[in-house]
Amino acid sequence: MIINQLFNKTVLILGLGLLYMMVSCDNNSGRKLNRPSVSEESINTDTLKAAIIDENPELLPSKHAKKYKLRKYKNVKVFYERIAKPAVDLCLDNNVPPAAILAIAGLESGWNEGYIGRITGNILSLGNRRNDKELPALRVPKLKSSGKIIFDSLEIIKYKPSELEWENRPPSLKKDYRPEPWGGTPYNLAYFKYHPKEKAKAQAKNIEDFVTIFISRNSRIAVYRNARHMMDSLVNEHGKQVLLEQKTAVLFINQIGGRPNSFNFRESWPKKVTYIIKNAGLAELTQQMYQTNKDFKELW
Repeated sequence: MIINQLFNKTVLILGLGLLYMMVSCDNNSGRKLNRPSVSEESINTDTLKAAIIDENPELLPSKHAKKYKLRKYKNVKVFYERIAKPAVDLCLDNNVPPAAILAIAGLESGWNEGYIGRITGNILSLGNRRNDKELPALRVPKLKSSGKIIFDSLEIIKYKPSELEWENRPPSLKKDYRPEPWGGTPYNLAYFKYHPKEKAKAQAKNIEDFVTIFISRNSRIAVYRNARHMMDSLVNEHGKQVLLEQKTAVLFINQIGGRPNSFNFRESWPKKVTYIIKNAGLAELTQQMYQTNKDFKELW
């Protein structure tokens, strides 16, 4: 019986290793193996570009901008500068590819331009669980000229009433990371705007919740369990370094999304996340952060 168990385990590990190898090309045979299509021409990146350009058109010099087109945008740099280091540490501790998590956070929060993420610190759009505080229904204005939602009362008073259109926003059903007594209330919505250190802590906690609870090894959602077990097997065979490879991040993304009963069922979702991984150079960034003591600004 013990021999049978060992045999079954060996077959499982070999199968996972083969799946891992199939995300890249077979250079010896000259033919391409089956893998997720990530052609940039096939990706609708309008929403990605809108999150960058509409809110913050300022461009920054970057020695890597020619290679990684998203690095020239200020709010992309500011967003990742805050969360990259804790994300790398948390992901490697939990056998999750950090480039994948950074890319998901960028897409889901619009690089922290979406109003829900800015209010709650919930950059990964995690739903509330039992006993969690959630962002309630809100009545907030938006600028008629741009459609931008304003939730900071000190900013609202700068505009004439004729410039604003007030709207009722439904409950977000997302976890609110603001501290007591503000979490889960419609008050002090701009708390994190004026408390950047607390904002950084909240975003790090959001990442921790994602890798330890939301996609846990014991999740009731099969694709999460399978993805985590796959990553564990790769680490057992290749070491932690495998988590920093771009093909591992792409493999992970295609395991947890783009299908029913997953993080995001839309087929375009893995392609958009992969686009960010590639065009922000997140695999290279996380590798360098792990291997060197260089400052983020120097690496970016």
